[in-house]
Amino acid sequence: MASQQAAPDPLMEAALRSLKDIAVPEPVSWMPQTWGWALLAILLLTAAVAAFLLWLRRYRANAYRREALELLDAIEQDLQSPATRDRAIRQLTEVLKRAALAGWGRTEVASLSGAAWVRFLEDHGGGDVGRPLSTLLDDVEYQGRGHVEALAANGLVSSARTWIRRHHVSA
Repeated sequence: MASQQAAPDPLMEAALRSLKDIAVPEPVSWMPQTWGWALLAILLLTAAVAAFLLWLRRYRANAYRREALELLDAIEQDLQSPATRDRAIRQLTEVLKRAALAGWGRTEVASLSGAAWVRFLEDHGGGDVGRPLSTLLDDVEYQGRGHVEALAANGLVSSARTWIRRHHVSA
């Protein structure tokens, strides 16, 4: 039996012709609908740029600290050998002086030596860091470099590293 298609009902045909395609809404815009959101976006962007510029300024201002800490890593290796210990301690005092010069400038730091240099390290050491450093440097300066043992030299590098990281430069 072959099935014959029945003629569509005229009402159904009229209903099918009156059907329309589904109406799809316009895509939602990413632009803010009010000025308040646009203003907030501008303020947030401005704050982010300002925070980045402040971070960059601080990062550049502390470049001398990073360089001094890298130099201390090399000096620490030289302190292990008695043959290079004297040179390493001299280099360590130079690194401290260079870090202080970078932070405070020549007029405040360049002329400091002896007790004045020790007092400077204690005053700007960020707590009790300057005391072991200043004691060892005072001993080295006045009693000669040869008597410093490896253990004391390691304490000197540790105190120097802490002083470089924590000293506060007043603007």
